[in-house]
Amino acid sequence: MSSEEFGEGEKDLGEQLRLVNRFEEMINTNKQYFFDAIEFEEIIDYYFEKNISKKSLQAIDLAISQYPFSTIFFLRKAQIFASTNQSQKALEILSYVEGMEPSNTELFMTKGSIYSQMGLTDQAIENYKKAAENSENIDEIYLAMAFEFENTAKFDDAIYYLKKAIAENPENEAALYELAFCYELNGQSEVSVKYYTEFIDKHPYTATAWFNLGVAYNRLELFEKAIEAYDYAIAIHEDFSSAYFNKANSLANLDRFDEAIEVYKETLTVEEPEAITFYYIGECYEKKEDFEHALVYYNKAIALNPQLADAWLGIGIVLDAKDRITEGLHYVKKAVYLEKENAEFWYIYGEMQQKMQFYEDAELSFKKVIELDPENSEIWLDYANLLFEQENKNGSLEILAEGIKHHPQNAELQYRISACLMSIGQKQEALSFLRSALKLNYELHIELFDYLPQLKENTSITDIIESYKK
Repeated sequence: MSSEEFGEGEKDLGEQLRLVNRFEEMINTNKQYFFDAIEFEEIIDYYFEKNISKKSLQAIDLAISQYPFSTIFFLRKAQIFASTNQSQKALEILSYVEGMEPSNTELFMTKGSIYSQMGLTDQAIENYKKAAENSENIDEIYLAMAFEFENTAKFDDAIYYLKKAIAENPENEAALYELAFCYELNGQSEVSVKYYTEFIDKHPYTATAWFNLGVAYNRLELFEKAIEAYDYAIAIHEDFSSAYFNKANSLANLDRFDEAIEVYKETLTVEEPEAITFYYIGECYEKKEDFEHALVYYNKAIALNPQLADAWLGIGIVLDAKDRITEGLHYVKKAVYLEKENAEFWYIYGEMQQKMQFYEDAELSFKKVIELDPENSEIWLDYANLLFEQENKNGSLEILAEGIKHHPQNAELQYRISACLMSIGQKQEALSFLRSALKLNYELHIELFDYLPQLKENTSITDIIESYKK
């Protein structure tokens, strides 16, 4: 920004504050000062932006008393009522304004916004359409309509109006971003790629379009193409921090951790450091097994945002890898405390408790995982194994049986329960589960011998397994 531009902004702000001070002096001293309509607008806008409703309404009522045919003051009053959840009062005022000026675009936009607030989608859309009839900024109205359809999960309709908004104004960045978001929610990544590729053919220097193309490629796991798209976005807009960040994510997805780290660090040069960026740098170092650097960056993440549970978890995992599990457990416990509904955190917590031979605690953690994520088939196996190792074979059987109810097609669970039944002498039932497991997945029969190696010497078992060999 040039010094001239800065000076202009200072002058405008100073003039607005002068008007506000003069208005407040008039109110406080009961004097009468003259303000023209534009000056009243400045005063009202100041209070409106500061969310000082009482003084906004005071200024509006005074303005209306002096300029009773100026619709802008009625509109501002309606907007203040709407912002303070007084929708009916707002709509009554807007009905009056409609009688005065039936083609006022802002009137219908305000009505549309109020109906949207009330959850009345059809009425909101109807008013947005009326606003579009006389608007010069029709792309913004299409964008508002798209948001309304998004709120009701009508993503096809939202996409239709976002495309119309972009057709009206290809530089509408909000619409470009929102369209990519809708394609994602609609599960249309391929369509997103096609749209943004065609858009870029016509508007090759639109950094936002290249960025969204990168996002779509990334979602399709076409990471090399994603990186190329992000590079174009950065070439056009060298301070595009989100493009740097996403490019680094794509590099990490390709296990190109050194490059990813460098690009994450570039992100830090074009925007204020964020905890999540330090976290991802730490994660890259962790995957490289450079645990000292991983700890440095996880700690940087926590210093910026002590509520970032992933960073606490990362430190716990790294300390475990460095054979400092007692310390690590403390950090994982903190992660679990911050995200009590995160099944993955509880799982890791339980595994570490099991390693520390805190079996009762581990059992509670595994129970929590099942409560939060019963569709995770591995937890049933690990929980059953925990009980089996403590000679609680009946408990192990119960967990495996429950797991099979949730995952009837999971062969591993069937092999495991077969081995468990075999270990307590329930041979016939064990063979029934073994046959079911062999039908589901013959190749996994090795699981049986991993769990109970002595079964390799049992010819009746090996004969049954051989009979299922194709």
